[in-house]
Amino acid sequence: MAGGRPRPARREEGSAVNDTTPEELNAVLAAAARAAAPLAALRPTERAALLRAAADALDAAAGELVPIAVAESALPEARLTGEVARSSGQLRLFADALDEGSYLEVIIDTADPDAAPVPRPDLRRMLVPLGPVLVFAASNFPFAFSVPGGDTASALAAGSPVVLKAHPGHPELSQRTGEVLADALRAAGAPDGTFAVVHGMDAGTSAITDPRIKAAAFTGSVRGGRALLDIASARPEPIPFYGELGSLNPVFVTPAAVAARGEAIADGYVASFTLGTGQFCTKPGLLFLPEGHGLEERLVSAVRSTGAAGMLNDRIRTAHAEERDRLEGLGPVRTLVHGDEVEAGVAPTLLATTAKELLADPDPLLQECFGPTSIVVSYNGPDELHAAAEAFAGNLTATVHAEDADAPTLPPLLDLLRERTGRLVYNGWPTGVAVAAAMHHGGPYPATTASVHTSVGTTAVRRFLRPVCYQNTPQALLPEALRDDNPLGLPRRINGTVTTDAL
Repeated sequence: MAGGRPRPARREEGSAVNDTTPEELNAVLAAAARAAAPLAALRPTERAALLRAAADALDAAAGELVPIAVAESALPEARLTGEVARSSGQLRLFADALDEGSYLEVIIDTADPDAAPVPRPDLRRMLVPLGPVLVFAASNFPFAFSVPGGDTASALAAGSPVVLKAHPGHPELSQRTGEVLADALRAAGAPDGTFAVVHGMDAGTSAITDPRIKAAAFTGSVRGGRALLDIASARPEPIPFYGELGSLNPVFVTPAAVAARGEAIADGYVASFTLGTGQFCTKPGLLFLPEGHGLEERLVSAVRSTGAAGMLNDRIRTAHAEERDRLEGLGPVRTLVHGDEVEAGVAPTLLATTAKELLADPDPLLQECFGPTSIVVSYNGPDELHAAAEAFAGNLTATVHAEDADAPTLPPLLDLLRERTGRLVYNGWPTGVAVAAAMHHGGPYPATTASVHTSVGTTAVRRFLRPVCYQNTPQALLPEALRDDNPLGLPRRINGTVTTDAL
């Protein structure tokens, strides 16, 4: 664990860092439980200062951390350097949200003896931290969805201590990054136990069953996430489990869009599905084009001109090869480009089928292939396109490329996609998730296990908070956020009107 004593020799498979022992895990959980109340008691602006200190420390350590990440992930230095900046920027974004204060959702309805049908008592509602949170780090973003990622940032912003289970794909980076963050938080005045990193599958499964953990967040496979969801739900005290599991991120293109800018769409699609060697959770897995689109040559050329690149580790590379080969072996599928595996890494693969063939047996084709493989699907008319859209389960994103002339015919397609996705992209590409207040990075199952929440953007903090209502409570016993004089200067909804004024 970050900052702990030396661990014994046993290691999680693929990890160069020893697993956290049961004794060490118990100490981490006990410290997190002790930290919960004092961390929650800090004013929002005080927690904001902790997040900014962590962001500054992360930026300062980038020169040390990025080389470790390069060695463990095979990702390029420029990509990882940008990811550090994204992660520190995310911490600062949550700090700004804490300073602004509306995340607490303060609502005050003062007593009204004349309310009908019965008099109304004085009611004051706000959000409070859940308590210690267990975060399972992801492999494909060694910073942004790992130790200093959005789950960590949003839980700390909520006032919940974080126990982070490191991903075995980058154990040394996780260990060192955890030390950087823990030291920075401690130096800035965070209670002991506010943040810790643990290693090993046993540590993760033990922690999620421990009553001191009050919520968990996960980014990874459908199989792994579903197993953890079932564990979290089967506890004597079930806890919220926020899992991001898998997504196909389909792209639908109208005939008018093909006619207006077909070659640009083909180039953009190839750039998007091969970005990061296809290891983004928002990678477009299927591209729907009208029959007779005439873009096959352009697509094949763009794919072949995209060089091979490394994948995160041998396990992921093998899993991609197996899934790619399975897809290529399906009867309805044609291989347009088979991506060879060479010393430099894996080249992209492009497959093709028709909507008619997909609809005849959708399940074998509608499986996520994590890596640089995607499928072009030709459709015949809007009815077939709508039927294809309806065949999808939950996704993080769905993209539509259309022209102004398409506007009258698009609502049925958009309605179908809205039911199945968390983010609708229009005339763009899903790869690249902006860290912004309005971003929603989530979707219906199996994209996530909690479609009402996001793992990116400031509303991600809502996952680790719960509402409490105070009824007829004396001023002296109320939290500062609910007192008449509004000492924190928060925006509050008072009798239906949002204001920062005192009562």
